[in-house]
Amino acid sequence: MEIAVDDLPVGYLMNWGGRLLRRLADRHLKPLGLSSAHLPVINALSADDALAQKALARIAAIEQPTMAAMLVRMERDGVIVRRPDPNDGRSALFSLSAATRRKVPAIRRAIEQVNQDALSGLPANERRRFRRQLNAIVEDIEEQLRGDADDGA
Repeated sequence: MEIAVDDLPVGYLMNWGGRLLRRLADRHLKPLGLSSAHLPVINALSADDALAQKALARIAAIEQPTMAAMLVRMERDGVIVRRPDPNDGRSALFSLSAATRRKVPAIRRAIEQVNQDALSGLPANERRRFRRQLNAIVEDIEEQLRGDADDGA
């Protein structure tokens, strides 16, 4: 028995699509020595000189322990550098390594290619509409989750 796509839950389709996009991104980023898991940190740090782990975890929307483990791996691999926070002796600031900063234009080109590849099945005039709809879904879910947090849930 085959299940029609219209019968699949939206969450399942979004998760499945997300996994496929990560695999496609990994294919494009591997020659740069990177993976899609690095992107939230790289994006945040390419916009800011240095950020603390707590800020990076918030931006990436992942738990602190997961972010801590990722930062350890990224530092080990030379993707980022850690330095003491001059304003808080208990905290560290993270920034992109010089080598990673030089790769940022290539990273952006790779991700633009992933976006083009992912949307290639849609007519050109539908791509912008799809992105707006997807953004509306994400914003709505975030708003609902913020409401839950405000209620103490």
